[in-house]
Amino acid sequence: MSTPAFIPLLDPTAGPLIPSLSLLGPLLIPSKLLAAILPTLPPTASYFVEASETTTDDLIKILDSGAGKIIISPSQLESIAGSVSRGRLILKIDESDVSRAQDLTKSASGIYLISSSLHTSKSLSLTDTAVYIQPTSPSPRDLASQISSARPSTIVIPTSCLTTSPTSSVALSISDAVLSTISSDRADGLFPTVVSSFSHSSRPLGLVYSSRESIAETIKTGRGVYQSRKHGLWRKGETSGATQQVVSIKIDCDADALLFEVIQNGSGFCHLPQSSCFGDLAGVAKLEDTLRSRLQDAPEGSYTKRLFTDGKLLRSKIMEEADELCRAETKEEVAFEAADLVYFALTRCISKGVGWADIEAALDKKALKVSRRRGDAKPEWSEKINGEEVKEGSKPTEPVPKVFPESTTEDAPIVMRTAVLSQVSKEERAKLLLRPVLNSLAMIDKVKPIVERVRKEGDAGLKSMTKQFDKADLDSNVIRPPFAVPSESDLPASVRQAIDVAYENVKTFHSAQAEKAPLVVTTMPGVVCSRFSRPITRVGLYVPGGTAILPSTAIMLGVPAQVAGCKEIVLATPPRPDGSISPEVLYVAGLTGVTCILKAGGAQAVAAMAYGTAEVPKVDKLFGPGNQWVTAAKMLVQNDTDALVAIDMPAGPSEVLVIADRTANPVYVASDLLSQAEHGTDSQVVLVAVSLTSEHLAKIEKEIDVQARALPRVAIAREAIKKSIIVQVDSLAQGVEFSNEYAPEHLILHLEDAPSVVKDIDNAGSVFVGAFSPESCGDYASGTNHTLPTNGFARQFSGVNTLSFQKHITSQELTREGLQKLGPTVVALAEREGLEAHANAVRVRLSELNSGTS
Repeated sequence: MSTPAFIPLLDPTAGPLIPSLSLLGPLLIPSKLLAAILPTLPPTASYFVEASETTTDDLIKILDSGAGKIIISPSQLESIAGSVSRGRLILKIDESDVSRAQDLTKSASGIYLISSSLHTSKSLSLTDTAVYIQPTSPSPRDLASQISSARPSTIVIPTSCLTTSPTSSVALSISDAVLSTISSDRADGLFPTVVSSFSHSSRPLGLVYSSRESIAETIKTGRGVYQSRKHGLWRKGETSGATQQVVSIKIDCDADALLFEVIQNGSGFCHLPQSSCFGDLAGVAKLEDTLRSRLQDAPEGSYTKRLFTDGKLLRSKIMEEADELCRAETKEEVAFEAADLVYFALTRCISKGVGWADIEAALDKKALKVSRRRGDAKPEWSEKINGEEVKEGSKPTEPVPKVFPESTTEDAPIVMRTAVLSQVSKEERAKLLLRPVLNSLAMIDKVKPIVERVRKEGDAGLKSMTKQFDKADLDSNVIRPPFAVPSESDLPASVRQAIDVAYENVKTFHSAQAEKAPLVVTTMPGVVCSRFSRPITRVGLYVPGGTAILPSTAIMLGVPAQVAGCKEIVLATPPRPDGSISPEVLYVAGLTGVTCILKAGGAQAVAAMAYGTAEVPKVDKLFGPGNQWVTAAKMLVQNDTDALVAIDMPAGPSEVLVIADRTANPVYVASDLLSQAEHGTDSQVVLVAVSLTSEHLAKIEKEIDVQARALPRVAIAREAIKKSIIVQVDSLAQGVEFSNEYAPEHLILHLEDAPSVVKDIDNAGSVFVGAFSPESCGDYASGTNHTLPTNGFARQFSGVNTLSFQKHITSQELTREGLQKLGPTVVALAEREGLEAHANAVRVRLSELNSGTS
């Protein structure tokens, strides 16, 4: 059984190390951090989950979502043994139960111990069972030797004890952790390294050599770096441009050779005009490269060009070849027809930015699923056999879903679920805090081809997808100031006046947030520290549009960018089929000083702003709400070091929590709940009822039903309300405590003395105080910002504000006297950390100052 030599246990500060650690093998993620960490993982990363404190019901979901293994308690093992493969389970046991390890691991492939002893499967008399040891008091300087001594056991190392810098008393270098497990039998100490192409099913590209130095740099940078036996350190592509992005680093079974899986850029790996040092590619790999080349430059009139440009022809050929494959009988016929189907299917994939590696990744992900569908054919395909036509595919987003998950009769009452907080268990209370399930990883996989296409094809790809998704055939996706002033017929005076009022209120509030002067502090005589703000130079604002009109979002994003002083403000919004954008958004763009309007929506707009094109300026930070495609694209690009772009916050479906007591007006409460429920079927609304009588609750529920039926989007509201909940509490303190745990995007206080409660609110995006403060006012014109953290992220994030568009820089200035006072402290700390150059930079100055020569 091959197990990693060490596995990093991720903590909330692990972010900067994740790109390096994910190259080396699985990451270990505590279940409570799963929602926060998964969106930040590279697409190729593998992970285990420490789930011993997770409810049993969620274990299968964690495995289905992509966890390679889960670490569980004996009681959890008992409940799922038999329904999950032994190979997916690691049992967490106490040191006192080590003697019973043999009996306990019959249904698990490994054991997990927090121990000061370096147990192995041999010392525990275990066969076919991996051992994972988390040292009780890890010492960074001892960890490398522990990793080596414990083999074949795996040492679990908290990321707080790891670094990409050299090993110190504080942290172990990741490269040292890797190198502690391998040895070289060569006189020069180098390690033979096979380089394979990740994009081509790991086909070998060539054989090179690695040194300790080159391995350390590869781990730190993610780039292919090797050791030339003639010229020293060799950074692949440094002069030729044929760089490599390393996807994974593997050690062979004898621990004396390496395998680097890479994405090869530029002209290729070999110095000769061939795909690899072992000759040209063949089979599917060759076909994929050929199709990619044809997509770029296939001559007009060629068959491949027709396939790429005629969607109906390609669709027909795929269906035709699939049918012929099903009819084939002999081995030769099956192979022949399968080859035809692969050709046309791969053509379709390449046209959408999907490569064979993406298909293999999808297969690997499906293999991790524990829950399986029955596997029957869909009705339309059963009908197709009888001569029925197959339905055309639809656009990836719809403002109003045509079909909802569960059919309900229109007469059924629109009601929320109810829970009495004092009567629920700890596990049930935790479930009350959960939002409707979001499969962010699946969405990231879907947007990846779109983002990659814009990145590679630039404006051409952007125009093509604007035509595909927004039905707008544009000569250019960009317009620059001065923007046309909408006419009275397009933008009535009443609407223009409403926008002006909202703009002024929002600008007044956000101008007040701006810092007026630097912060200057004398920390000790002669030592002055300061902090000052600077605007983020280039920002991208995403304003949903198309069939919807959302000038409010343009105001909420454009005003703080304008107030902060951003020099380049790019506003992206989907165009209408005629190529225009909504006059309301166009008017706001003029008010807020937008420097470029990008007529594009969805993931393609996010990609264009993140990477830039010949026409679209590259931005440094992305802001704005959007559907799941936009959100997934923002999460994807923020983790790409090539993009170097930040985002405002993780986004999710809209939500509201209302705390209501006996003074609450049922009509107002119901209207506030429905104002969020109409956003989408995945929105969630929560009513925290403080000692409300059954009669009072019944009136609120009746109002929800009555008001919802009067809404144009009643079908959406019905689905959202069905997933939402009334939480009954015995006291206001209990209600506020639950709200702080839930951390809502919007919090509305329908309370007798609402202003006095605000001081007790710790977690919320925005608070609406009292019966006459509907959430709608904050959404449009009160002055606060409506771009707020959702999905519980109000615990860590603020809503968008003026400071969101600025960054802070610190400075320090020391006088001679200041350095003489502070210098010895710095030297002592630097020496303690083993950083002599740091200490020396102070020593040389102190020496001159003390000798009187300076």
